[in-house]
Amino acid sequence: MPISTLNLDILRTAIGFGLLSSLTAFLWAPLLTKILYRYRITRTNPFDATLMIDSRKDKFGVPIMGGLLVIITVAVFTIAFNWERKFTFVPIGVMLLSALLGGIDDILNIYGERRRNRDVAHTLRLIRVHKSWLHKIWLSLTLPWTLFKRTSLWLGSHPGKGVHVHEKLLLQFVAGAITAWWIYYKLGGNWHNVSVPFDGFVNFGWWLIPAIIFAVMFTANAVNFADGMDGLAGGALIITFSALTLLSWLEGMHEITILNATTVGALLTYTYFNVKPARFQMGDVGSLGLGALLAINTIVINKMLLLPLLGFIFYVEIGSVIIQIIGRYTVGRRIFKMAPLHHHFELRGWSEEKTVMRFWILHAVMVLLGIWIALY
Repeated sequence: MPISTLNLDILRTAIGFGLLSSLTAFLWAPLLTKILYRYRITRTNPFDATLMIDSRKDKFGVPIMGGLLVIITVAVFTIAFNWERKFTFVPIGVMLLSALLGGIDDILNIYGERRRNRDVAHTLRLIRVHKSWLHKIWLSLTLPWTLFKRTSLWLGSHPGKGVHVHEKLLLQFVAGAITAWWIYYKLGGNWHNVSVPFDGFVNFGWWLIPAIIFAVMFTANAVNFADGMDGLAGGALIITFSALTLLSWLEGMHEITILNATTVGALLTYTYFNVKPARFQMGDVGSLGLGALLAINTIVINKMLLLPLLGFIFYVEIGSVIIQIIGRYTVGRRIFKMAPLHHHFELRGWSEEKTVMRFWILHAVMVLLGIWIALY
C-alpha cells in the first residue's frame, strides 16, 4: 500500500525536529557543562561502590546531571512547537516529574546530609519500652510504613544522602498513576484493548491500570540501572527511541512521532559528549525522566507488551539486579561479581568500550526483533 504524501510530510517534519534538537543541544551543551562544574555537581558520592573499581577511578569528579541536556531540550521543543493537550501534555509532564525526582536525588547525594532509616527491630523495641503511650501508639500505627521502608532497601544500594528507595517508589507510583489515568480515562476505550503479538487485541479492562503503573515504574528504574558506563544508556536509548519514532509514525500518531524524533536528536548530542571519556554523565535526572518517557511513548502506541524487546538491555540490567538480590537473600551469596550486569563483565576483565558496544549491538538486534513483531 503506497505511503501518502501526508505521512511522508510528517516523517520529514519529525526528522527535521530531530536535527534541530540535536543542533540546539550542541549549542548549549558547553553552558550546561560550565554550570555543572561551577556548582561542583560532580561524581563524588562516597557510597558509590563502583568508584572502587580500578578502571572507574577516573570517573571521580566527572559532572553528573548531564541528562538535563536531553530533558530540557525535549521539553522546550515540545512545549514550543509540538504541544497537543491530548497526546504530548502527559508524556512531557510525567517525564519532567520523574526528572525532578532524579534531580533532587542527584543534588542530595552531593549537598545533602546523611540520612538513616530506623530498622524494624528498633521500632518494636521502642514500642515495648517507650514511656509515652502516645508515642507507642504512633509507632504501632506507622509500623507497616517502617516495614515498607526497610524492605525497600533490598531494591537499592546504600541509602546514603539522596532520595531513599521507598520515596522514589512512591513518587514513581504517582508518575505511573498519572499515565494510567490519562490512557485509561482520557484517551478512550480503544486503548483498553492491548495489542498482543501475533494474536490481535485483548481487553485488559481495569487491569490495564496496574499494568501501566508497573510498566512506567519498572522501565524508569531499568534505564536508571543501565546508566553506569560511558555511552551505554545514551546509545541504547537512541536505538529505542528511533524504533519508537518509526512505530509511532506507522501508527499515524504524529505528535508522538515528533516527540520521539526530538528525543533521538537530543540523545545523539548527549551521547557525543558522553562516550568515553565522558564530558558529563546522565545522572538520575536523565535516566528516570527518559525511562518514564520510553514507557509512556511505547504504551500510547499500544506496544506495551513489546517493552521487554524495545527496552531489552535496560530490562536485562534490572533483571540482573533482581537476580543478585534474590541470590543474596536466599542462598546467601552473589550470583554476579557485581550488579547491574555491565559491572559483572567489567570485573571479568572486559574494557568499558567492549562492554558498551557489545551491549549496544545486542540491544539493537532485540529492538529489530521487536519492530519485526510489531509489524505483524
